[in-house]
Amino acid sequence: MKPDIVVGARVRVRRETETTAQGVVIEDFAELTTSGQSLGRDWAPVHRWAVALDDGRLVFAHDGELDVDTASSGQ
Repeated sequence: MKPDIVVGARVRVRRETETTAQGVVIEDFAELTTSGQSLGRDWAPVHRWAVALDDGRLVFAHDGELDVDTASSGQ
């Protein structure tokens, strides 16, 4: 069974255009992504997760872009 992504979890962020990066989930914006409200635009879509990367960057990601880092979290 795949571990759940939750605030505080160590994760790996995978994107096609970037190398894989590791960090910690710091916020879950699920209520904004499932509200069904249209933002009236097709640019800058809401991403569910805010992740503080180990290199100091803050990124926002969808569920499919994250894997729980079980090697670091001890799970």
